[in-house]
Amino acid sequence: MKTLKFVVCLLAAATYFSPHLVAQDDDMTQAFWVHEDRVYPKMAAEYESVSKELVDLAQEHEVEGSWIAMRTEDYRYISLSPIANMADLDKRPFAKIAEKMGKENFGKVFDRFDACYDNHGSYILVLDKELSYQPTGINTTPAGKDYRAITYYHFKAADTDNARDLAMKFKKLYTDKGSELHYRVYRSGFGVMGQFYMVAVAAESAEAYEKMQTENRMKLGAEGAQLFGELQEMMLKVEYVRGTMLPDQGYSSSN
Repeated sequence: MKTLKFVVCLLAAATYFSPHLVAQDDDMTQAFWVHEDRVYPKMAAEYESVSKELVDLAQEHEVEGSWIAMRTEDYRYISLSPIANMADLDKRPFAKIAEKMGKENFGKVFDRFDACYDNHGSYILVLDKELSYQPTGINTTPAGKDYRAITYYHFKAADTDNARDLAMKFKKLYTDKGSELHYRVYRSGFGVMGQFYMVAVAAESAEAYEKMQTENRMKLGAEGAQLFGELQEMMLKVEYVRGTMLPDQGYSSSN
């Protein structure tokens, strides 16, 4: 039951941290509680089966809240839940289910999760709408675009202001050029080592993403090449993650 115990410990610990750690302007940012399970490849099918059962339980018992789910190519299963502040982590959305099922039976659901991996953890990411480029409106799950190309740009804490300035330059260039490659920028938050911007691009498929990338590079031209050169000079390292959204393993009480 390490999954259930971990969640309980995290929620208890959250009460010791100031809500200002994820303080946000409602119009320009949205914080997310992110949970990541690094699943054994051979247990992927079982993990997804249990995830769907959890969604069914949430629907049956009308659990308040929501999360979206994705799987990366290296078998990381990631869920993101929107939060207003750290106090939201102290809520117990599954308490009603545990009460009706009995703690022992409910715990068995998480025991099945535990058999699928050894390593997991949680942290906070903050969607920065001001830095994001999505002219049609900010949307974390655009219809028909479940493929995700995610890039982590790591930088020194001393370069926080410079990184933001550069991100704004990128957004202006994409806007001026009318780029069709839309992206969202997430800032690293509580529970994350170091500083980074996570840039997420949605596409219909890996092939569609590569096509967009090629066309976008041509559209941005020399100005784009110059900005990417500045980015390369600033970054400590860059990480690339590819994955797929899992709509049937996400949940929203508003649906």
